[in-house]
Amino acid sequence: MDKNTITGLVLIALLLIGFSYFSRPDEEQMAAWKRYNDSIAVVQQQEEALRAKTAAALANEEEEVAVDSASTFFLSSQGEEVFTTIENEWVKITLTNKGGRVYSVLLKAYNDQEKQPLTLFNGKDVAMNFYFYNKKEAIQTKEYFFQPVEKTAHSVTMRLFSDDSSYIDFIYVLRPDSYMMDFTIRANNMDGKLSASTRYVDIEWSQRSRQHERGFTYENRLSNLTYKYTNDDPDYLSESKDEEKSVPERLDWIAYKNQFFSSVWIADQSFDKNVLRSKPEKQGSGYVKSYSGEMSTFFDPKGEEPTTMHLYFGPNHYKTLKAFDEGRKDKWELHNLVYLGWPVVRQINQWFTVNIFDWLSGWGLSMGIVLLLMTIIVKIVVFPATWKTYISSAKMRVLKPQIEEIGKKYPKQEDAMKKQQETMALYSKYGVSPMGGCLPMLLQFPILMALFMFVPSAIELRQESFLWADDLSTYDALITFPFNIPFLGDHLSLFCLLMTVTTILNTKFTMAQQETGQPQMAAMKWMMYLMPVMFLFILNDYPSGLNYYYFISTLISVLTMIVLRRTTNEDKLLAQLEANKARNRNKKKSGFAARLEAMQKEQERLMKERAKKQKK
Repeated sequence: MDKNTITGLVLIALLLIGFSYFSRPDEEQMAAWKRYNDSIAVVQQQEEALRAKTAAALANEEEEVAVDSASTFFLSSQGEEVFTTIENEWVKITLTNKGGRVYSVLLKAYNDQEKQPLTLFNGKDVAMNFYFYNKKEAIQTKEYFFQPVEKTAHSVTMRLFSDDSSYIDFIYVLRPDSYMMDFTIRANNMDGKLSASTRYVDIEWSQRSRQHERGFTYENRLSNLTYKYTNDDPDYLSESKDEEKSVPERLDWIAYKNQFFSSVWIADQSFDKNVLRSKPEKQGSGYVKSYSGEMSTFFDPKGEEPTTMHLYFGPNHYKTLKAFDEGRKDKWELHNLVYLGWPVVRQINQWFTVNIFDWLSGWGLSMGIVLLLMTIIVKIVVFPATWKTYISSAKMRVLKPQIEEIGKKYPKQEDAMKKQQETMALYSKYGVSPMGGCLPMLLQFPILMALFMFVPSAIELRQESFLWADDLSTYDALITFPFNIPFLGDHLSLFCLLMTVTTILNTKFTMAQQETGQPQMAAMKWMMYLMPVMFLFILNDYPSGLNYYYFISTLISVLTMIVLRRTTNEDKLLAQLEANKARNRNKKKSGFAARLEAMQKEQERLMKERAKKQKK
């Protein structure tokens, strides 16, 4: 290090020492700084003391409230959980005295996948909690022990004692030969112990809905939280995603619905202030949905008027649910839990399909034969429309040579309008309508779709076997893969495969029947053949009963097409068209034909004008 560097460092050090000495605070400044720090410490101590007092006050208030709450039902604050069972021929319901609620439900007439009586839910799957109100807080029934009194085989009263003469009763009465249980809440001598101005009870109800069927995907698709507005139609939350919805309108009932079974809570005085939630569960968890709801209904703390409700734990069977509306002015309409399709299709199912199905089922036939007979009946009903559609296509087919001549006459693209005009004029001369087959096809579509919508919701098909399918309500696996194929799944359904093959055959015959020589028909062929392949991926997870119906229906269509084709004399049909042409020669064109011709001429005129402008 040289001399100049050392000199510089010394000067810098002296400068720092001097700055520190002359800039230090004097004694007065140090005293002021000390007073400032002391005041900060005092404020902090005061704040800590205030927080401690506030916490103590809140703790005391909570303790006072807890003491008040405990004093209201002190006799019921401790105990041991005891289970009580009521049952009839169809259902066994277990109740627990802890909260006085339903603990589990077993359906005797149905089996699970292990062929044991089906447990709709048990204690770990469901929670029910009621909120009653005194002057200071809400009293939650889940924290108290009820006492079962007045027990019979079909009924029990769960009593929440305040003292020997003051209590709240939960009265459960299971109807004979029914899945419906009546539920009544009544207060007795609770004046002064419950808030007289709070004339409602709040309810919390949650349930994890079990997977009862083999096919998770399809059961999950048909499971949802459904609710019915008072004096209006039902609605539901999304089946495919998490959803929470506040429903301020009054509701008649709320249902936690699976594909074939439901838990329904009905309130005679209706529910309001409703908050409903639905969440899909993961495949393999043993559950399909998690449901929860918060709702309020009428409650009289004086006990002069009871709260009347009903709980339905049972199958989604159309006529079983429909029967609950008999004799009632205010219809519950629980039958809406059975999905029967869109409005027109739904009416066909309600008035036609359900009754025919029950009639055939009453013969003691296997469900596969019942579906076969149902399909044949449907095909007979729609045959007149099928015949009209076929004849319309046949008329166009026998005119194919003349249509081809028009095509040769106008081979250029710019002459497409003229070719279309002459083609329509040809059809008009022979009395043939290109749209003649469309209306009959549209008329038969709702009838064909009705059975398609009915089959997946028919609980009668559940665990019913036919041929190689051991359960018509779920898929029949011809091959099970050790991995998942995108859009197809981990299996291949045989009935779905057969349906796909017959649909391709039906497409082949239909396209041959409708072949008129028009180029746009050739362009549609590949799309028509692609659709059956798409159906293989779409319907592979669907119930085997549905694919069986689709397979039989399409097979009958193919056979019908073959028979009609072989029994139709096309020479006679052409002769008939020639006769029509002779009669129509001097006949004035119909209003529709005249308007269509005028529109075509106007379109041709506009095209010519555009062409002239482009040349300029």
